[in-house]
Amino acid sequence: MPPLHIGLLGAGGIARAHLPGWLELGARVSVHTQDGSADKLAGEYAELGHDVTAVPDLDDLLAGCRAVDICTPTPTHKDLALAAIAAGRHVVCEKPLALTVPDAEEIAAAAAEAGVQLHPAHVVRYFPAYAAMRDAVVRGELGDLAVLRFTRGGARPQWAPWFGDPAKSGGVIMDLMVHDIDIARWVAGDVVRVHARTRGSERATGAPADVVTATAVLTHASGAISHVTGLWGLPDQRFRTTFRVAGADGLLCHDSLAVPGFRITAQGVRAANEGIPSSPMTESPYLTELREFATSWEDPAARPRVDAHDGTAAVRIACAAVESSRTGQAVELPPASRPAAPERGTAATTHATDPEEPTR
Repeated sequence: MPPLHIGLLGAGGIARAHLPGWLELGARVSVHTQDGSADKLAGEYAELGHDVTAVPDLDDLLAGCRAVDICTPTPTHKDLALAAIAAGRHVVCEKPLALTVPDAEEIAAAAAEAGVQLHPAHVVRYFPAYAAMRDAVVRGELGDLAVLRFTRGGARPQWAPWFGDPAKSGGVIMDLMVHDIDIARWVAGDVVRVHARTRGSERATGAPADVVTATAVLTHASGAISHVTGLWGLPDQRFRTTFRVAGADGLLCHDSLAVPGFRITAQGVRAANEGIPSSPMTESPYLTELREFATSWEDPAARPRVDAHDGTAAVRIACAAVESSRTGQAVELPPASRPAAPERGTAATTHATDPEEPTR
């Protein structure tokens, strides 16, 4: 079988998180951007001896690669995904899959019709604390779920102006909280009602006080309630995620600051036996995610833990939260066409690490 050839679209922060994973999998990577930044990224890795090249023409990239990894700003996802699908390529697409439900559904339908796989990159499913929590729920260790609380926050992204335009990023709910919206549905099942509130200006002005918070209350079909909170904070705000999942028989908690999954304690040359010890917790969740996607291309029985339906469902719930925040009214969601909660004993496991996730 020829080496895996990946077309990487984008050269920003999340592309830099994905690229090492593809290289670890032995892939040859072609990078394409519209602004010429692909040359810089490819050059950095080529100097280190990796098979990474910049491809200025999108059609040329699509003609040669096995799959496309979309790591570009959210407003570009739809057109790029449809182009890749039309070329018969599998697609990995950063979250959210699209800014609207119709767009997300169009992408998913196109992939299904073309017979290619569409992988929304909801990487938090591959973080060990979240995967272990979900496994415990599936095994029935917490009993019937009652209340789930998720928080996620960090410094407001300032490195790209599109984050500060809700029409392009979807704001804090769509860009940041969609992670925990997806996790809540993955753990507690389909969502039938959403009520949300946002405080602070979604449109960045450049002032240090540009802080925005949002909270969404999700009612699951099971009767469980999820509280999801997001924060874009001041420049010195440390990135932090937490969860508390309570059921009739128990409670599971996690705080990324109290129990980080992976830390580098020293760099450089050290004496024998003083290096960082190897551990099953030292693998990047991005690598774990991408390996699972790539494996499924060769083995139809190897189903990744996230699929196109999950990506569209996350967009649907996030859009309902944005609408609820705008109107002040709860939004009812129709029953899903497919159950989200798995049968007990079927949850996937992971040995991914839990680093501070770069917000795309």
